Amino acid sequence: MHEHSFRENADEIEDLLKQYEDLRAGKKSSFLEEESFELIIEYFNEKNNFIKALEVVDTALDYFPYSGLLFIKKADVLVATGHYNEALDVLQQAEFFDADNIDIFILKTDACLALDLHEKAADLLQEALLIFENEDKIELLFELADVYDDYEEFDKVFDCLELILEQEPVNEEALYKICFWTDFTGRNEESIRLHQRIIDEHPYSELAWFNLGSAYQGLKLYEKAIDAYMYAVVINDKFDYAYRNMGDAYIRLHKYKEAIEVLEKVGEITRPEDVIFEAIGHCYHKLGKFATARFNYRKASHINSSDSKLHYKIALTYIHEQKWERAITHLENALRIHKNTPEYNLAIGQCLMQLKNYKEAVHYFSMAIRSRPKNVRGWKALITCLYQSQHFEEAIRQCNAALKLTEEKPLLLFLYSGVLFAAGKSKEALIQLEKGLKRSPNLIKSFIELNPAILQNSQVVDLLALYRKVKGKK
Repeated sequence: MHEHSFRENADEIEDLLKQYEDLRAGKKSSFLEEESFELIIEYFNEKNNFIKALEVVDTALDYFPYSGLLFIKKADVLVATGHYNEALDVLQQAEFFDADNIDIFILKTDACLALDLHEKAADLLQEALLIFENEDKIELLFELADVYDDYEEFDKVFDCLELILEQEPVNEEALYKICFWTDFTGRNEESIRLHQRIIDEHPYSELAWFNLGSAYQGLKLYEKAIDAYMYAVVINDKFDYAYRNMGDAYIRLHKYKEAIEVLEKVGEITRPEDVIFEAIGHCYHKLGKFATARFNYRKASHINSSDSKLHYKIALTYIHEQKWERAITHLENALRIHKNTPEYNLAIGQCLMQLKNYKEAVHYFSMAIRSRPKNVRGWKALITCLYQSQHFEEAIRQCNAALKLTEEKPLLLFLYSGVLFAAGKSKEALIQLEKGLKRSPNLIKSFIELNPAILQNSQVVDLLALYRKVKGKK
């Protein structure tokens, strides 16, 4: 709808309002043109004084009863005040006088959507698309895309945006939106073909290059994605989202040095962000540069102090350096924010176990199991801790509990066997070892890690040799 800047024309509107009140008062010398009525209606709409706006439009229709535009203005006010059925009736009258006005279709659509008549709204816009061309058609396609979005016909949203770009290949709004909907609908191949056509005609469209890169990235074609992003940043060297996505693609390819370079470029272009520092920290972490990784994780944490994951990642760098006490400090910070996160409880338990503080370690491993009772990692950590602290009977009890809750996962059979051997129950230990070998012989490593000296036990060696032969025959 047309908008008018009343702040710049305060004197004009004051004069029009006075003329309007004179007209309402019946002063014979007063008369207003249709355009003047429109300005007064817009003035009251802008003030959200819809009752007064409706009064003005009804007065205007007394003087100009054949004005399609005034009927449209009335419908606009009725939609704004929630009188949707009445608005549709008024728009029928407007159509009689001004059938080719696009606002009729848009307001009808708004009213139908408000009445949950989504299919009718879509049909109206489809009908309008046969009538209007050029900019009007593009506006209608955006409206239709919003309708399909509203009732979750997401592939049709993509189709509307594709039609817009076929008519206007460098329409920025459509290019921004189709990038999201490509990712959401997974229609990456179509997006690649579309943007390649756009680039053929408009090779300097950085958004088209970016969307092409994003579609390649959606297909995990990271090298091609990086090439496309490179073109985007050559055209616009301040295109921070292209650098972000390029950084992600490099990380996926395990090219951490290259990722750091482009992610640092983001920091030069935009304000500091925790996700960028976290990603840079991740890269240094993967490169084994733990102090530099920590430095970046800390930067991220200063920006977003409520993100427990950042404290956890700092702790992991200390764990790699075997600095258990420092790791524990940061894990405690993480647990203060999210106390029931299994990964945090497992990590602090592992640190405490390294410090031979078995009692506290058992507490944290138990917390991890409470959160995920069917997860084998928690059970393995708890049983290993009890084994190392030589609480074999308790370890046996926990093995039995674990086997019940996890439907006898093979890894736990091997751990159970190791605990039974340590408790002096060799016969039962061999039974459990054989069960484990039958189920998953490749997990024998966990059994040996528990006590490497077990390989000096002739019965164990004979049993392992037997299963190697069986495996060899297969």
